[in-house]
Amino acid sequence: MAAERSSQSVDTTVSTLNSLIQTSKDGENGFRAAAASVADSNLRHLFESYAQQRAEFAAELQREVRRLAEAPADSGHAAAALHRTWMEIKADLTGHDEAAIIAECERGEDTAVQSYRTSLNAELPADVRVMVERQFFEVKAAHDHLRSLERSHGEKD
Repeated sequence: MAAERSSQSVDTTVSTLNSLIQTSKDGENGFRAAAASVADSNLRHLFESYAQQRAEFAAELQREVRRLAEAPADSGHAAAALHRTWMEIKADLTGHDEAAIIAECERGEDTAVQSYRTSLNAELPADVRVMVERQFFEVKAAHDHLRSLERSHGEKD
């Protein structure tokens, strides 16, 4: 019975971490697409730094899954690829309108924040929970910063 419970616990942990890997990969790819779509060098640098942060999050989560002797996810969610395509089309149609691109990034971050919140509701080992919470706080900070940027860009229009 204890072995079965332990196996279920590992399965839950791996499933949760793989979902977060996909979320992190989605963020990485989305921020790279956003960076390529803006002319403002400060925004481009910000988006590139968030892309790098998400790549690091994914790598950290993948290491943890491997430590549990399981196979980590190596790509994002299919729906996120569709969102990136829409974001690229929208950028082309709006003439790479920075306010629209920021709004799309903030919308993607809404999804990431929700994904982390859901993951924190799962039963996770203490060391894994600490890592997920730390990443969550950084994702939430990025989300809040993007929301602030979205508001300030909206006021300029």
